[in-house]
Amino acid sequence: MDNATLRPPLNRVSRTAIWYWTTRAALGWLFLAAVQVVWLVLDDGDRAVHVAALAATVVAAVAHVAVMPQWRYRVHRWEATPAAVFTRSGWFKQEWRIAPVSRIQTVDSRRGPLEQLFRLANVTVTTASAAGPLKVDGLDRDTAQRLVAELTANAQATAGDAT
Repeated sequence: MDNATLRPPLNRVSRTAIWYWTTRAALGWLFLAAVQVVWLVLDDGDRAVHVAALAATVVAAVAHVAVMPQWRYRVHRWEATPAAVFTRSGWFKQEWRIAPVSRIQTVDSRRGPLEQLFRLANVTVTTASAAGPLKVDGLDRDTAQRLVAELTANAQATAGDAT
């Protein structure tokens, strides 16, 4: 089998990503619910509409927080070989990507405050592709550091101009 054939990547992201995605989603829904509660308290209008909107928000939030993180964990995959980087991501709209190592221009790692709390990191592989960079989100910090080092070494050792 050709090493650069589009295929399911072998590696899953960190299981901790499930908790990270759950927390991030819950915080977003909590903010929305808080705005609705303030609106309910301050508005003298029809409270039934406010309560119905808040109830709909709670139902949507519970469904989203319960389903999305597990679903994303099952879908998100990545793999790096000496020849290529493979990614699969998304949950409703899934994206499979492959980038030959010879096309890599930059490799970056990023960690926001919430990701730091969960000891996670994200790796972005920029190529000459018009489709944009490949992203591997939800890696544990040590795996992300190893991946960045491995991809950098592979890109430097590969002939090509990354264009």
